[in-house]
Amino acid sequence: MPTVPDGDENVTIWSWLRAAARPTAIVLCLSVIVAGCQIVPGDGPWMGGAQSTSTEALPFDLIDLTPTTVVAFRPEPATDRPSVTSGFAAGGRVAVAPGDVLRVRVFEPYEGSIFPTIQRPGADLGSQRVTDEGTINVPYAGTVKVAGLDLSQIEQRIASQLAGKAQDPQVIVEFVADRTHTVMVSGDVRNPGRFSILEGTRSVVDAINRAGGPALSATLPASQLEVVVRRNGQVTLTIQYSDLLAGGDIPVQKGDEIVVRPNIRTYTVLGAVQKATNVELTKSNTSLLEALGQVGGLSDDRANKTGVFVFRMGDIQNNPGARARVFRLDLAQPVSIFVAQQFGMQPRDVVYVTNAPLYEYNKLLTAIYRTFSIVGVAKGSVIPSTTF
Repeated sequence: MPTVPDGDENVTIWSWLRAAARPTAIVLCLSVIVAGCQIVPGDGPWMGGAQSTSTEALPFDLIDLTPTTVVAFRPEPATDRPSVTSGFAAGGRVAVAPGDVLRVRVFEPYEGSIFPTIQRPGADLGSQRVTDEGTINVPYAGTVKVAGLDLSQIEQRIASQLAGKAQDPQVIVEFVADRTHTVMVSGDVRNPGRFSILEGTRSVVDAINRAGGPALSATLPASQLEVVVRRNGQVTLTIQYSDLLAGGDIPVQKGDEIVVRPNIRTYTVLGAVQKATNVELTKSNTSLLEALGQVGGLSDDRANKTGVFVFRMGDIQNNPGARARVFRLDLAQPVSIFVAQQFGMQPRDVVYVTNAPLYEYNKLLTAIYRTFSIVGVAKGSVIPSTTF
């Protein structure tokens, strides 16, 4: 400290202290700012910040989950439904259409007629493509209208047109090439293409199997595949592939388009849990309790058991005016365990477990302690060890 005249020593000391206090104050202010940043939880707001019922930007409904209110949000029960094995009932009608190729054979029971008996060759009239007018030509029967008829009806019509020309003719009509009774399979399958429903393709699962099955990989498991069926330009079925195999199969019709595509279904768990992460929704009836179990449960030293929230967006695509929902669960109540078992998770749900108030206070105290530690270090580095 510089030498000063007698009488001015006290003034000089206070001036020096004020000068020394300036950097200390700056460090203190900066420390408080840093502490304020540390106080803001990196894992989201705590209980007090999730109490509002709506905001202007994103209106939502706050619903307390209780044994009464959870009834409306239960997951669909897993039921075993018989898979569809045939797209047509016994004796079902398969109509012929222009473009199909038919094989016609005609026999007579006696020798010497215009058609041979079944023991002799020559009754096979070959294959014919159904014309755009829906007709074929049969010797002695002439032009036969076949479009819109099934095979047995075509056989009867040919026999009737041969009446008076052949003796009790026996007619057999078969499909050779199916041009119209096909379904198209595309997307994430091994061999996309068009497949005939007259050659064993009776259901959606049959069609996907005919296409070689889903093209699975480590990043695209079967549980994350979606199947869409379009019929006459309209979507008639949208279902997860796993649900399709579990009994959601349906018969196919000619002209159906089947698309297999990725549909990543996940939910997110954040806040005071053992492991905050995105979790794959592998089944449609996953409960909230299972969702918490997938991340190891709540963090004992951080979690506020009275503040477990599920954030769910409304179906904006199909209902633009849909409101979001926030579900609140108090796990401090024993009955809430049963409530959590009954609440069904949906894709894109966000589960957030708030911090306990004591944990927030501890974070604040820690920040203050660090602040004063920084101030102490600053003082030690600024104030020289001089004896006044």
